[in-house]
Amino acid sequence: MQKSLYTVWTFARLNAKRFFRDRLAIFFTVIFPLIFLFIFGAINRGSGAVSFNVAIINQSQTTVAQEFVAQAEAGKILKVTNSVTTLDEAKEKMKRSELDAAIVLPADFGEIKNDQYPSGQLTVYYSPNNEQSAQALTSILQEQFNQMNAKYVSTDVPFTVTAQSTQQESLSRFDYTFAGLVGFAIIGLGVFGPVNVFPELKKQGILRRLHTTPLRVWQYFVANVMSQSVIGILSIAIMFVTSVIVFDLHMKGSYITFVLFTLLSIFVIYGIGLAIGGWAKNERQAAPLSNLITFPMIFLAGTFFPRFLMPEWLQKVSEYLPLTPVIDGIRLIVTEGKGFIDILPQVGLLAIWAVVIYFIAFRVFRWE
Repeated sequence: MQKSLYTVWTFARLNAKRFFRDRLAIFFTVIFPLIFLFIFGAINRGSGAVSFNVAIINQSQTTVAQEFVAQAEAGKILKVTNSVTTLDEAKEKMKRSELDAAIVLPADFGEIKNDQYPSGQLTVYYSPNNEQSAQALTSILQEQFNQMNAKYVSTDVPFTVTAQSTQQESLSRFDYTFAGLVGFAIIGLGVFGPVNVFPELKKQGILRRLHTTPLRVWQYFVANVMSQSVIGILSIAIMFVTSVIVFDLHMKGSYITFVLFTLLSIFVIYGIGLAIGGWAKNERQAAPLSNLITFPMIFLAGTFFPRFLMPEWLQKVSEYLPLTPVIDGIRLIVTEGKGFIDILPQVGLLAIWAVVIYFIAFRVFRWE
């Protein structure tokens, strides 16, 4: 037994050394997930506040109109496109969805009538597919005008609305997305890694030569899982530290639970790569099958967008994919502070998948 474990340890070290000498493997395992992390982090950071891309066509020369345009350009809600000067130009850009709406101030906007106070009515032009954005924009502009109207006309309103904070912190969009990005990194490590490596080792005859030694399949599998687990934890640790420093990730759960669950996830998902890579004779067999299995999981397991946005029947189907409990479990640990007992449903589903996946992997593995 001691000799078998020494063999496993030796091959695990060799696999780890081969990985760190392979620049392409380092890129796709460590750098590529970081690129996605920065892309989605920047998107979620920039989408925190509501904003509208608009063109303001000012046909009035009054001071009120000029002040309105200046305030709109200085604010954060309206992103004003200064290159558009006519309504026809604005309509063309709206047709191509480059603008959400066009705000037209008529020539008499802001003029004083009947020696009372300035008045006017602006018009918001929008395309039919942006009707909801236009309604929201109209409500925002009306609220601004209500504040302006209060300076000129004193009114008593019988009904009002107020807002009150719950004093409870909520998740940022990035906090929710982080678990999906970790799942994406585990898929890249666990599937595309062995799918690319194993056919190449068969092509070079390395696995055939290993088959002539006392090395057993289970020893080879365990060695690969050990080395990839270490590499996976290192890659995810880099993602985690980057997320905390750059994107203010809020870790609410236990670090130990997070690491243990991540190791279990890597173990299960890596079995898929072992099964595909161990079965395929060459890259032509491995690549299509790996894409057929992984891409549905990536899009249906909540990797890049929440599963609750899907139809209910699709949510029920995607609930049993191997990647779904991985992402759900990591999300529960990181964002809700759940412990190991709380994520037992996810752990149980992963355990069932581990039995199924590794049974298949052992049955279909071939040395050449």
